[in-house]
Amino acid sequence: MSVRPIVAADAAAKLGAFDAIIDARSPAEYAEDHLPGAVNWPVLDDDERRTVGTEYKQVSTFDARKRGAAIVARRIAEHLEAHAQDKPQHWHPLVYCWRGGQRSGALSWFLGQIGFRVQVLQGGYKAFRTVVREQLDVLPGALRFVVIGGRTGSGKTRLLQALAAAGAQVLDLEALARHRGSVLGGLPDESQPSQKGFEMALWQALSRFDASKPVFVESESRRIGQLHLPEALIERMRADGRCVIVQMPDDARVQLLLEEYGFYARQVERFCEHLSALTELRGKAQVTQWQAQARAGEWAALFADLMAQHYDPLYLRSSERHFAGYAQALTLDVADGRPETQAEAARRLLAAV
Repeated sequence: MSVRPIVAADAAAKLGAFDAIIDARSPAEYAEDHLPGAVNWPVLDDDERRTVGTEYKQVSTFDARKRGAAIVARRIAEHLEAHAQDKPQHWHPLVYCWRGGQRSGALSWFLGQIGFRVQVLQGGYKAFRTVVREQLDVLPGALRFVVIGGRTGSGKTRLLQALAAAGAQVLDLEALARHRGSVLGGLPDESQPSQKGFEMALWQALSRFDASKPVFVESESRRIGQLHLPEALIERMRADGRCVIVQMPDDARVQLLLEEYGFYARQVERFCEHLSALTELRGKAQVTQWQAQARAGEWAALFADLMAQHYDPLYLRSSERHFAGYAQALTLDVADGRPETQAEAARRLLAAV
């Protein structure tokens, strides 16, 4: 038998050393959040977990354990048949459940009896989550951020992608949050991760950065859609980040918005519903006018009006108020959103910082 415990901090530091990371929790627990790269081998499904848990609390702990043990044994046998038959003896998985208790204990025991080099996470996902939250308070302070600002439609995300393609370190918060950050920022047919899942992905990204090199990141508010950024990250970006302001001609900005948000032409009522959130800020008459433009298919005029009347004034007020380096920001003129233009802008920016 080869099963060894490992504390959460050590597991976090050496995740890449495991041949597999196995989450023994139910599918719903796994879907909410899991360790980076983990695969789900649930020893109880969602309904079974509820049934056994209810019996444990309300009827009899002994009867619940008997019922649970029978289910777990059958389920582990299924996983071994489906996933373990091709694994060599030196296979080295990390196994965890919610608190490092019976579910991960049962699965790791079977794997260890076969002869695999199993490690089980002490304290389970809950302990690992504590490590992640603690490190999210610390990691941003060790990094040097270059904050990319600019008015809506100026291609900040495209510039980040060009910087990443050029080999720069990039923290794409909107990609991690699966949201573009504005009232219209939801992605088509894609929901945001849970707050826990977002923080896990953010921790993984921050952990990989080389602190001796700059990290490029887009200026963001404290919230992206329904998700909140860690306070330590926001404070580091705003107080100590070097600012770069992307400037793009208005007609090119409108074209970029037409490309980025063109899917709303197929979801006009969804677009109009999103605009309703601006009623308190911009007034019912103005929002009604924008909705009428959307329904009439006047997208270019609508985006130009939204830029001038809503997004640009909001951006200027927010940037001047929140970013200490805004007044001394480097200006980066970019002609349009084409890939070759963005690649050239990324080269200029890398040379300047």
